[in-house]
Amino acid sequence: MPANKNYRNTSWENSARKYHKIVGEDGHYYHQEVILPKALALLKLEPKSSVLDLGCGQGIFSRAIPKEVEYFGLDISSTLISKAKQLATSKRASFKVQDLTLDFTLPKTDFTHCVIILALQNIENLGAVLANACSHLASGGKFLMVINHPAFRIPRQTAWGIDDKNKIQYRQVNRYMSPLKIPIDMAPGTAEGKQLTWSFHYPLSHYANALCTHGFVIENIEEWVSNKESVGKHAKMENRSREEFPLFMAILAEKSKKVASKQVS
Repeated sequence: MPANKNYRNTSWENSARKYHKIVGEDGHYYHQEVILPKALALLKLEPKSSVLDLGCGQGIFSRAIPKEVEYFGLDISSTLISKAKQLATSKRASFKVQDLTLDFTLPKTDFTHCVIILALQNIENLGAVLANACSHLASGGKFLMVINHPAFRIPRQTAWGIDDKNKIQYRQVNRYMSPLKIPIDMAPGTAEGKQLTWSFHYPLSHYANALCTHGFVIENIEEWVSNKESVGKHAKMENRSREEFPLFMAILAEKSKKVASKQVS
């Protein structure tokens, strides 16, 4: 990538300060209570592990892993990378400004683990990101992607509804199979004006096919629900539907040994 790339033109650079204010140093509620604990349980990191974090933001995941683990975080926003360096808690953590859809080089191409947490859904060129992840993993290395659930959390296309007659809360889904590019205003109704980022929706089959195309074998798929509890007259139906409709999807894949052998040859 050219050294003079103007990262300030990216949507996430324009919204970086707003994002940091929302998420905070330790992550928002779902980072702390759902995403980080469950991601770490899937990855099974050891002191000798090494992690490549794509779309690392201000380094939330770097601060959740054991300090012995080697870590490298990449993000297109220079502001978020600067925050990540300021907040770093481990001497083994490094950060770099990088467009994940372009070819890049790092000191390591044999990371044991690669993660992209709540960032892949904001990148249009899914295939380029997966190809870069694969090229920087060791043979048999693990790749974990965490996204907003692609069936039940599609911006502007999904919503809650209440059927008072049957006393149930239901999830309305207007579109699912069609790929969508959806603008998201990070500062709605404020004097700051619109701060747009983009969300890219794909059905689950698209993610599965893309992983296979770019050298991965899917090991596990988990769907993570909210652990919050409602109170009030609708509490029973809200708690029941919360358990039935997951917020997040996690896909754990492994770099195919066939791909690794081709790269060596």
